Amino acid sequence: MVKTRHERDRLVHQMKKLTAELIGTFILVFGGCGSAVFAAAFPGVGIGLHGVSLAFGLTVLGCAFAFGHISGCHLNPAVSFGLAASGRFSWKELPGYVAAQLVGAILAAALLLFLLKGQPGGYDAATGGLAANGFGDHSPGHYGLNAALVAEIVLTFIFLTVILGATSPRAPQGFAGIPIGLTLTLVHLIGIPITNLSVNPARSTGPAIFVGGWALSQLWLFWIAPIAGAVAAGGLARWLQADDAKR
Repeated sequence: MVKTRHERDRLVHQMKKLTAELIGTFILVFGGCGSAVFAAAFPGVGIGLHGVSLAFGLTVLGCAFAFGHISGCHLNPAVSFGLAASGRFSWKELPGYVAAQLVGAILAAALLLFLLKGQPGGYDAATGGLAANGFGDHSPGHYGLNAALVAEIVLTFIFLTVILGATSPRAPQGFAGIPIGLTLTLVHLIGIPITNLSVNPARSTGPAIFVGGWALSQLWLFWIAPIAGAVAAGGLARWLQADDAKR
């Protein structure tokens, strides 16, 4: 039972942060994966690799300005793990953030599937793939397990390194969303041919739930690799930026 006004305010503040994470992750998955399933290969005007990569970057850029001041705009369990490893986010808040991110991603994937089923002939997620991540036969370029694992670790490490640098107290203030969005675009340009690019376990989980089968059986990689890359980046940032708090 909540007994004090301070406790009530704290709970409301936490609920606002989790709501922002849920909505932001919904926008990220709906915008990024939506561009892949609706527009990437649309006859005559398909946006292709470059367009999908930019879509992911633009969603994060927009959400950074919309939700950054509320929740920090993680939108990604790997980002939350990386920030916690760097000492700039509480491990106690991690489960709530991850849960909110997963709910947002699943809701976005569900809406995408609903819309896709409205086309002539309908849509089978197991066949169409719903922009799920994969390796081997389910990699766009048929890259194997080892390549997928290394790519996801390294590209997540790069992404988190930029996030942690751009949001450092010594970095220019108010512009972090720009380098973060551009870097997410960059890593998608590299990684989409390899795994359809994850660097985000929530983004991978949403579509995988509806695709089932191979997507669920390969989902482990898109949790382990991004979190490993993020934690490594967090540890590096803790060392590189150790003097920031003293200045």
